[in-house]
Amino acid sequence: MGDWIFLIIGIAVLGVAALVGLVARVATSRRGRVEPPRGGGTDVLAPPPAEAPPAEAPAEAEPTGVESPGGTVVAEPPARALERPEGTASRLARLRQRLAGSQGGLGRGLLALLSRDRLDEDTWESIEDLLLTADVGVAPTQELVERLRTRLRVEGKDAGDPRTVLREELLALVDPTMDRRLQVSGQDGAPGVVLVVGVNGAGKTTTVGKIARILVAEERSVVLGAADTFRAAAVEQLATWGERVAVEVVRGPEGTDPASVAFEAVKEGVARDIDTVIVDTAGRLQNKAGLMDELGKVKRVIEKQAPVTEVLLVLDATTGQNGMIQARVFSEIVNVSGIVLTKLDGSAKGGIVVAVQRELGVPVKLVGLGEGADDLAPFDAGAFVDALLG
Repeated sequence: MGDWIFLIIGIAVLGVAALVGLVARVATSRRGRVEPPRGGGTDVLAPPPAEAPPAEAPAEAEPTGVESPGGTVVAEPPARALERPEGTASRLARLRQRLAGSQGGLGRGLLALLSRDRLDEDTWESIEDLLLTADVGVAPTQELVERLRTRLRVEGKDAGDPRTVLREELLALVDPTMDRRLQVSGQDGAPGVVLVVGVNGAGKTTTVGKIARILVAEERSVVLGAADTFRAAAVEQLATWGERVAVEVVRGPEGTDPASVAFEAVKEGVARDIDTVIVDTAGRLQNKAGLMDELGKVKRVIEKQAPVTEVLLVLDATTGQNGMIQARVFSEIVNVSGIVLTKLDGSAKGGIVVAVQRELGVPVKLVGLGEGADDLAPFDAGAFVDALLG
């Protein structure tokens, strides 16, 4: 009987061993197919494939502009297309619309006076006062009044209706024969060099950026010179415009000699066969002779590399006769060849166009209509007069 007990125990032991082996093999098989992540994690914590792209988003958002040790900034944002400026035709259409809203008071006032049944001396004095208030200037006002008197009083009905007569005379006063083309091309392989001057607050730096934007859209290569070295904000503002339109900005540390920055900008333009170099200058106070002399120095230094093809004086149209003082002083120092009138869409009085052209003998070439990137339009005499008349 003892033998039977040992036999039963042996069989039980073998059965248990076989069962343990089977369980072990099943467990091993399962671990081969599904192995949980180490550390007790699960696949729920792993980011799903659809969420992988956000990890690359910061790289796309980073700007590609690089500032070299020498101070030159190149901005070429490959992740987005360059902004395309508005066309000239639509700019002129907006010029008419905006000026008609803000400048129409002068034209309507003149038409109301000229349409009276009787044009007596009081009426002509009122016309003269209205023109002077609109910043037309004394000499141009006297000339316009005299011509209107001759046509409307002497010629009478043969002169035509008052609106037609007034439009013709205003157009003659604005002078549509002036050459308003920007001289942005050089000769003999040299780049065109545009020097932009004016007092602080007139909008020089913004004007430089907007002109660069237009030239880039015309597939011209451009370099900007940040020669307003006394204001870090001006340099940064120009660098932002450079990045926006993907053009190089030559700059130096704050307080650097402006003439040296201008020189390096033009030198860069010559070396790289650039079409146009635009140099932004400091906002010189017209009553400080030393600073004005320095502006003259900037121009002389530039011309050691290439001739200056255009000197644009930026004037705030709302400053009226104070702007005329600025215009005279700047013209004496740097021989202004064209005028940019900014802020012409607000409280500005349209007569400043006539006054500044008469004062300097140079044309208004561009007008700023607002803060937008495309709010800079070529000046068109006909569109301007039509806007004045409303």
